[in-house]
Amino acid sequence: MKNKIMLITYPDSFGKNLKELKYAVDTYFKREIRSIHILPFYPSSGDRGFAPMDYRKVDPQFGGWDDIEKLAQDYELMFDFMINHLSRRSPEFLDFIEKHEDSPYADMFLRFRKFWPGGEPTQEQVDKLNKRKPCEEIRFQDGTTEKIWCTFDEEQMDLNLDSETAWDYVERMLRFLMDHGLSQLRLDAFAFATKKVDTDCFFLEPQIWEMMDRIQGILDEKKLPMLPEIHDHYSVQMKLAEHGFPVYDFVLPVMVLHTLYSEDAGRLKHWLRICPRNQQTTLDTHDGLGTVDCKDLLSEEELNAVIRQTEAYGANFKWDYSGDSTGKKVVYQINCSYYSAVGEKDQDYLLARAIQFFTPGIPQVYYMGLLAGENDYELMERTSYDRNISRHDYTLEEIERLSGKPVVKRLCHMMQFRNEYPAFDGEMELKDTRDSILGVIWRQGSWKAELRADLKKHDFEIFYLDRLGNERRLDLEREFDGLGEAAGI
Repeated sequence: MKNKIMLITYPDSFGKNLKELKYAVDTYFKREIRSIHILPFYPSSGDRGFAPMDYRKVDPQFGGWDDIEKLAQDYELMFDFMINHLSRRSPEFLDFIEKHEDSPYADMFLRFRKFWPGGEPTQEQVDKLNKRKPCEEIRFQDGTTEKIWCTFDEEQMDLNLDSETAWDYVERMLRFLMDHGLSQLRLDAFAFATKKVDTDCFFLEPQIWEMMDRIQGILDEKKLPMLPEIHDHYSVQMKLAEHGFPVYDFVLPVMVLHTLYSEDAGRLKHWLRICPRNQQTTLDTHDGLGTVDCKDLLSEEELNAVIRQTEAYGANFKWDYSGDSTGKKVVYQINCSYYSAVGEKDQDYLLARAIQFFTPGIPQVYYMGLLAGENDYELMERTSYDRNISRHDYTLEEIERLSGKPVVKRLCHMMQFRNEYPAFDGEMELKDTRDSILGVIWRQGSWKAELRADLKKHDFEIFYLDRLGNERRLDLEREFDGLGEAAGI
């Protein structure tokens, strides 16, 4: 993937469908957005696309493959692949329900009675599981019932990756997507896909590496990268990077909030020194802001301070009942738009994005973040779903209006600079400053870009060298003239 900014969006949230998505990006954000992560656009029976029924189809409400391929002509595209599961309404699972043991897909799904010795787990085995919802009782047309493993939801039936039937399906679907505009694959929920009796069935080694290498081997046929998605202790991302995979910087969202709230960059500087370089950075995504990712990088007191402040700004939380040794529930993710998480203060929001753009990695910007979107309490309450607080669906009229907001225009000018100035393909260095000051420099050849931030004042400036070696200050009130004489690019 090119080291340019990626937009994350649902197929019907930035405009009502894929045609409107392309129109909106083409019209208002052509210089700012160079690639797009289109969240699942396949027909799905739940979890807003993450219970896919058929990877070979585009849900008609979003458009068709011609719309995907038109987007692919102008933007690199990332698609999701749910390696852990498939919809219970998929043709394969419906065939299994109809024919049971006579179905060619009988071995494709993870069946309790074939997985567990004796057909059921013991209580001790259940207690070891890193689980959400362990199984679903399925009634077959022959009148029998059987438990099928479903880690996440009753609509998401887990695949049996010890079965060549499942791998045949995976390979066929991946090759189809590779022929239809895929530039990078996002491997969703992969850490749950490796399962073995008497383990927690989460990120099992060496099975996890064997599985990922097999998938990457398919993608290598067209030299396409894979981005594995996992929320866990930051050391897991480091391990993925050591194995040569790009990773998500899921530490950054909460780390930046801590930096802004505390007016202290000490923890952030430590992370910038050690974080993987082959990563994709986020501040906001369709999921919440992960807290587990920052464990041991922030103290419990510091993390709780971030949680309390986001709650004051209107956030709600996803809780984890298994993440604490005492058994008490802990906050797993913070549900809040990033603009609201900084108190809807324009300067703090722009500073947060400046830190992201100067962090090693390819920046991803969520569609609500692109428009400095506020928490959508009406949608959350109407749908009775907490995560919808940060999943507003924008019409073209809203996008046109919000693209003219001063904070959005200044953000766009900074995004233009991040995309077009060559220094970001070089190396990063941190200036030795007191912790209320953050100085980050990027250099490549004669090009140099520098972020100078005063956290006590909640202010920052960006400087760069033009082709004559003169230092210039980036003017966020004006479009970046990176293709003109000033920068000489």
